[in-house]
Amino acid sequence: MGKNAIVGQSGGPTSVINASLAGVVEACMSRTDGKVYGMAHGIEGLLQGKVLDLSETLKTSLEIEFLKRTPSSYLGSCRYKLPAPEDDEAVYEKLFELLKKLDIGWFFYIGGNDSMDTIGKLARYGAQVGSEIRFMGVPKTIDNDLMCTDHTPGYGSAAKYIGTVMKEVIRDATVYGTNYVTIVEIMGRNAGWLTAAAALARGDDCEGVDMICLPEVPFHVDRFLAKVEAMQKMRKSVVIAVSEGVKLEDGRYVCELSDDARFVDAFGHKNLTGTARYLCNQVAAHLDTKTRSVELSLLQRCAGHLTSRTDITEAYQVGGAAAKAAFEGVTGKMVALKRLSNEPYQVTTELVDIDKVANYEKKVPLEWVNANFTDMLHPFLQYARPLIQAELTPMYIAGLPRHIITC
Repeated sequence: MGKNAIVGQSGGPTSVINASLAGVVEACMSRTDGKVYGMAHGIEGLLQGKVLDLSETLKTSLEIEFLKRTPSSYLGSCRYKLPAPEDDEAVYEKLFELLKKLDIGWFFYIGGNDSMDTIGKLARYGAQVGSEIRFMGVPKTIDNDLMCTDHTPGYGSAAKYIGTVMKEVIRDATVYGTNYVTIVEIMGRNAGWLTAAAALARGDDCEGVDMICLPEVPFHVDRFLAKVEAMQKMRKSVVIAVSEGVKLEDGRYVCELSDDARFVDAFGHKNLTGTARYLCNQVAAHLDTKTRSVELSLLQRCAGHLTSRTDITEAYQVGGAAAKAAFEGVTGKMVALKRLSNEPYQVTTELVDIDKVANYEKKVPLEWVNANFTDMLHPFLQYARPLIQAELTPMYIAGLPRHIITC
């Protein structure tokens, strides 16, 4: 076997993905005298020969601590779709030749659904050609849509941010005492976990959002307008959380009803934006009220100042667990989180077959949504609240958070 390890980050960033990187790096350094390399911009960068020696750039405990508290992807990211071996074996031959030159024995990829697909393809091809490299997936996504894990590192902090922001938006929206409809657009293409987190805003100091619209529930513009009209008869200010990925019954995204241009990424995903703006325009045209649309956009992904301590701790743990398993000979697996109890909240890690994760999506259970499909029920709150608990504040220098970046 090779004596070195390599790790990459892929897909959208989060506020805790670097904690998983720290977990992998520290665990690898404690288990091998070899080097720990990092792929610059994921597997796409690796194919271009862009590699960093993390054994040199992350040498001290202070650097590791800064890494854990730095949002986004320290190594950079990519959205590169690895073709199937039968479609383009030359890509795999190049990759495995590069890994051989780097003397790699352990390969880690931190990411979401598409990243797990990459790990699965590499593990299968490695077995086919008799490679001894161990390939391990480390879960990451604010969307919380990975199968076979109770939740995904990155989600807890994004949910904490959304719950916090919604409380602040609600306070802002109520000051004028006039008719006002505020629609907040939250990320989530096909799964509404992030939008559901808006329900966390409700408490004894906050009335909470008035409506939650998930992509799991077919959307009807006319019914939406009727609900908004009925709500505004009861209260002046109406605040709504809507997923960017809400769809009509025919499968079209609501945002496609607008005139905004759309592009498609390497994985065939349409660019989704403008849902809140379109719905605000519809409300303004049909009801006697002022409107405001808010897109949280990328702000919800990397809000390091609102990181959940629970989330960052678990992100670090899954990175370390992946390294431990790989050095024990495991390959073609993803580390998952298994919930043991809610009160007290306890989780452990376990390994799941990558083929049970890749190319599947975990949706919000509809039994966690009320009969009108406008709010989340207690089981969701019981599920989500432990994930947002406690804080790990950034290290502040000159009044601003201190981050570590690659040279």
